[in-house]
Amino acid sequence: MSSFADIDFEERMATVEFRVGTRAHITVDSNVCRSCTTKSCVTCCPADLFVPMSDGGILFNYEHCFECGTCYMVCNNEGAINWTYPDGGQGVVFRRA
Repeated sequence: MSSFADIDFEERMATVEFRVGTRAHITVDSNVCRSCTTKSCVTCCPADLFVPMSDGGILFNYEHCFECGTCYMVCNNEGAINWTYPDGGQGVVFRRA
């Protein structure tokens, strides 16, 4: 039986590899985001990949995405987030610590 309690966050993150593809598997339409009042994607993303901009839009970088889909699920503006799986062989790879 393994225990995660003995591994700190930095050690755990060292077990994650990101194979970044040239095609973004998530795109964000900042024009739609400007009308959003909750910006739920900013607070829900475990990788902190969503950044609110001063003009009301959202800046997003897909390169270190865990592919959990949480942003897509909490977005309350249809069409703001387009989420697909990365191309084959790309994306996040979890390795055993």
